[in-house]
Amino acid sequence: MTEKQEIRGCVIRKDLYYRVDDHTWVKIDDDGTVRVGMTDVAQNMAGPLLYAKAKGVGTKREKGKPIATVESAKWVGPVKSPLSGEIIDVNPKVARDAKLVNQSPYNEGWIVRMRPTNLQSELAEMLSGDAAVEAYRQKIDKEDLKACVHVEGFEA
Repeated sequence: MTEKQEIRGCVIRKDLYYRVDDHTWVKIDDDGTVRVGMTDVAQNMAGPLLYAKAKGVGTKREKGKPIATVESAKWVGPVKSPLSGEIIDVNPKVARDAKLVNQSPYNEGWIVRMRPTNLQSELAEMLSGDAAVEAYRQKIDKEDLKACVHVEGFEA
């Protein structure tokens, strides 16, 4: 079972790497590629997603540049890449139903897979484990973010 912690109902999984200011996470796959997605905090702030459009396979992105655009009834914005690299896969399930990001932000709701170009140095700039939980605790308190509300069928 994956270790996780809740802050105001928002789930932070300790096994992932986070770029807290951009509300994105990275999971390293066995083959050295990474999955990238929006955090539970991000999906909650956006509200129920209506649309998600990722950049295409083969697109190279620098850290901090958009890898996708998501839209809800109250917000349209970019999903910024937490790492530099090339997009090698786009989640077809999210392309068909963006609400999957709301239902399963850390599992089925990943947005893209990438082949990173500077994995070790850029991971060193990210947070995981207890450090990520504490950083999110501080961010949520400082910005007085509302408690996470989860859609039916939510899984972390």
